Amino acid sequence: MAIPNYTYLKLKMPGPHGVITIGTCFQRAYECEVKCCDHASAVVASKELITLREEVAKKTPDAKTTTGSFKPAEGTKEVLVDSSSSEAKRVRIGTTLSSK
Repeated sequence: MAIPNYTYLKLKMPGPHGVITIGTCFQRAYECEVKCCDHASAVVASKELITLREEVAKKTPDAKTTTGSFKPAEGTKEVLVDSSSSEAKRVRIGTTLSSK
C-alpha cells in the first residue's frame, strides 16, 4: 500500500528492506497535473462525441426509404406559363391570395 503526501510531494511504500520514499519538485508535480487534466478533458470530450453521434444517427432519416409522392397544398390551381410554347409548362399558384 502506497501513501501519498501531497504537502511534501512524497510517496511512501513498503519495500523489501524498509520504506521506499519517492519525491519530486513542485514544477514537475504541476506539469503532471496539467497533463492529467488535459487527458481527462480529452476522455470526457470523446465520450460526449460518441453520445452525440448516436443521437444524430437516430434522428437521421434513411435515404433509401421513400416517403411517398408530393401532394400540392389545398387552394392551388395550375396555370399555363406560355400558351405559345409547345412544351405546355405549367405552374401552381395559390387561389387564396389577396388581389394586392
